[in-house]
Amino acid sequence: MVGSSPSETESADSLFEHVAWLYAFCREHLFRDDTHRIIRALWQNKPPVFGLRVIELGCGPGFYSRKLAQHFPQIVVTGVDRSPSQVRSARKRAAAKNIGNCVFERVNALALASEDASFDVLIASRIFTVLPVINVPWPKCFASLNPVATVSLPNRGMLSGQSIPLTTMWLLARVTHSGNGYREPKKATVLDNNAFNDLFRQEPWKSVRIWQDGRYQYALCEKS
Repeated sequence: MVGSSPSETESADSLFEHVAWLYAFCREHLFRDDTHRIIRALWQNKPPVFGLRVIELGCGPGFYSRKLAQHFPQIVVTGVDRSPSQVRSARKRAAAKNIGNCVFERVNALALASEDASFDVLIASRIFTVLPVINVPWPKCFASLNPVATVSLPNRGMLSGQSIPLTTMWLLARVTHSGNGYREPKKATVLDNNAFNDLFRQEPWKSVRIWQDGRYQYALCEKS
């Protein structure tokens, strides 16, 4: 187990629960696929070693977890997400492709267990755009890892473009679940260069490499 599971009440106020299908569609078909960039950043010189443990934070329908597990059958990938609907979707998609080295758990990313360093690599994509406080996960993430490296992939780009899925989810949720409030922000958080750099100054990383590719920003962080 990598953390405490949120209660049903905690999940009930989430857009990713009430309109889970819309986010899954966007992630699977509309969002940019960074799989090859993740692979190139982490394992450009040689493939990952047998038994390497990878965790994807805020995995949603498990897009990157599945792809990495398929590409590297020698690793073990754990995708975690707060939404039970997203986790169910991720498990269903992995089972449909008979992916045996990929598992999914319902865990609040802000409540990761830190008793032991149980993962070698952490991948975070887009989760920072919908967190109420951008820098909250890092202390927990840092304590939970014994990483070769970690990769973070928040969005940059045009705020309006990045907010389209979130705005659409809000509109649909208001129609189908009138009167409910949700914890997600009304607009996706997009970080400028300075704010993005600040994300990685909070913990004593051994090294941090930051770069930009089109409208996206990336960071490769080594702990030890």
